Amino acid sequence: MTDPPGQLHAVGKLIGALAFGWALVFIYYTKSELLTSNMMIVSVGAYYRRVTPVLIMRILVFCYLGNILGGLLIAVMLRGTTLLDGPVLNAMVHAVDVKTGYLSDGFSGWLDLFIRAVLCNFMINLAMLLVYNGYLTEDIAKCMAMITAVFVFAFLDFEHSVANTVLFMIVGFQHDVPVGLVFGNLGTVLLGNFVGGGILIGFYYAWVNDERDTHLVHLRRHRH
Repeated sequence: MTDPPGQLHAVGKLIGALAFGWALVFIYYTKSELLTSNMMIVSVGAYYRRVTPVLIMRILVFCYLGNILGGLLIAVMLRGTTLLDGPVLNAMVHAVDVKTGYLSDGFSGWLDLFIRAVLCNFMINLAMLLVYNGYLTEDIAKCMAMITAVFVFAFLDFEHSVANTVLFMIVGFQHDVPVGLVFGNLGTVLLGNFVGGGILIGFYYAWVNDERDTHLVHLRRHRH
C-alpha cells in the first residue's frame, strides 16, 4: 500500500485534525459518553472513594461497548455505500497498516504505541479538566479548549482507543485486517489512554487539589 501523495496528505491531515476536534464538542454538548474522558472521571471518583472498583469497571466496559456498537452501526452502513471507494479506502487501509505496524517493531514499537496513547488521552482530559472545573464559563472558550486538544493529538498521530476501534471495524468490513495485531493495538492503546487520562490527569489533579489535607493541617494546629 503506497502512502497518499505528500501535499494532499498534509492538507487532508490538517483539515481532518481540525474537524475531529468538533467531535468532542458534540459529545460534550449532547451529554453523550466517551470512554477516554470517563477514564478521568472514574479516576477522580476512585481517589475520593466515591466509586467502587466494580462500578468503575461497569462504567468503562459499558461505555466502551456503547462506543463499539455505535462504530459498528456506522461500519455496516458504510459497507452498503460507495463512500469509501478509491483513495479514501486506500488512506484508511494505510492508517490500519501504520497502527498495527507498531506491534511488528518489537519492544520499541510497543513502547512508541503506548506513549502515543498516553499523550492522546493526556491532551483530551487536559481540555476536559478545564471544561469541568468551572474556570471556563463561556461556551466558545470550552469549544476552543476541546478543539485545540483534539487537534494536537490528531495532527501528531497520537493513539485513541475508540477512534482506532471504529477505524478497524470500518476497514474490516471493506478489506482484510490483521485481527491479532488489531487486538494488540487496542489493548495497548486502552492501557495507555487510561494512564494518560486516568492517572496523569484524573488521579494526579484529584490529589494536588485535595483540600482534605489542608483541613487536617488546620485542625491539628488548632489542637496544639
